[in-house]
Amino acid sequence: MLESLQAGLSAWLFPGLAALLAVAGTLAGYRLALAITRHFMESAAVTRLFLDAASVALGVFLGLLALNAVLEAVPQDLPLLPAMRHASSLLLILSVTWAAVRCTSALGDAIVHLNPVEEGAWRRARKVETQTRFLVRGLNVLVVIVGLGVALMTFEPVQQLGASLLASAGIGGIILGFAARPVLENLLAGMQIALTEPFRIDDVLYVEGEWCWVEEVTATYVVVRVWDLRRIVMPLQWFIENPFENWTRHTADLMGAVALWVDYAMPIDPLREEFARLLEESREWDRKTQTVQVLEAGESAMQVRFLMSAADSSKLWDLRCAVREGLVHFMQREYPACLPRMRAELLASSEQSG
Repeated sequence: MLESLQAGLSAWLFPGLAALLAVAGTLAGYRLALAITRHFMESAAVTRLFLDAASVALGVFLGLLALNAVLEAVPQDLPLLPAMRHASSLLLILSVTWAAVRCTSALGDAIVHLNPVEEGAWRRARKVETQTRFLVRGLNVLVVIVGLGVALMTFEPVQQLGASLLASAGIGGIILGFAARPVLENLLAGMQIALTEPFRIDDVLYVEGEWCWVEEVTATYVVVRVWDLRRIVMPLQWFIENPFENWTRHTADLMGAVALWVDYAMPIDPLREEFARLLEESREWDRKTQTVQVLEAGESAMQVRFLMSAADSSKLWDLRCAVREGLVHFMQREYPACLPRMRAELLASSEQSG
């Protein structure tokens, strides 16, 4: 056995050295060509994005291609040559799949790069980015499935089972459909969301009682960032089946209200004047909405609503808090007797006995 092992190693000595030199020379030439190309190419160019994204995968592909060429040229009587050729072909297919995935992702990055978020065009940029992310991830899934299918077809047992697999494709398809139903539902929901655009990346949503931003969109789920920096991972199918609020669907402008309960002795005009003063001093107010209304008149107090607007949800939140604090302080300072109070009627003892 030792003699056969030595004979095999000696037989592979020159072919192995030739394969090593071919792979090393190919990689060296590729790295040199890559460096020269990057030197004469702008870092922000679209072609540079493709090159940077797929450079490693392309290098592996070229090295495996050189290895396959050497294995095809070596003598056919070498030991373990069929296994070496099969392994090299399998790795070559996987490297092509890897390079295709990287190029597809680079295509999405290039599309997003060509549509930057600019003032006055942010809605279009976010629309393009959201649709691109959905479609690129779906295309990557398809490329991986095709690549793995081609890789499996290189095994003879899989090829021999092809006829039986085709014969049972109907039953297998039904079983696979039921097993992969949640994944398929989310993939289809992702395509529907990409086409109908109920939300986009960086949109402000109100979901399940949480104020959050769309941070990441994948082929099967969405990551939303809550105002306190928590992250919620939600399946895409949830957004198809459940209602949610999108605060930036067309514009980011929002209106908000502050409600105060005050005594009936409180005059409304001073509150209206103080409200106007607080808005004029605030940097968050967009000078579009300024309304004071008495909403309710209860048994012991009345409710006054102060309606205002701001450029986005964050500014509106700060504006509402500042106005609420300012109005409470104003009433405490100027009209402390007009704060809400519990009224009671005292009866004389003679009336009670009667």
